Amino acid sequence: MSDFYKLCPFVRKNEPFPFTNLKGKVVLIVNVASKCGFTPQYEGLQELYKKYREQGLVVLAFPCNQFGAQEPGTDDQISDFCKINFGVTFPVLQKIDVNGSDASPVYEFLKSRKPGLLGFKGVKWNFEKFLVDRNGKVVSRFTCFTVPSMIEPAILELL
Repeated sequence: MSDFYKLCPFVRKNEPFPFTNLKGKVVLIVNVASKCGFTPQYEGLQELYKKYREQGLVVLAFPCNQFGAQEPGTDDQISDFCKINFGVTFPVLQKIDVNGSDASPVYEFLKSRKPGLLGFKGVKWNFEKFLVDRNGKVVSRFTCFTVPSMIEPAILELL
């Protein structure tokens, strides 16, 4: 079993979200922020999820306030913002850190499996994306400048 499936982050109110539920799914993981110039990417993420969820795509959003303090809200406020402004129906998990000593184990795993440019292991900004195949292998990493529609061909290859 892939170590990916051993991860267990949380949704709001510290409710576990075991990654064992993602076995056999293609997963797109994104660190998000509500007050970022890239926030409109929620729309494209929702479009991908809506279009491919029946074929096994799961989009997971991890709110993070580490970049320009652009995600100051509570978990409930963030979830409401996503639903009201972008119609988000994919899971928006509990706010986390993606870098530093308090980084989420999910992001430690992702960064170790798929470093960035020149081996950089940190996350550079909001809306960086990691694509995980049906076997729990991290296969791709995309910068914040990569809009969701540009990821669609990579998703289709895995579905």
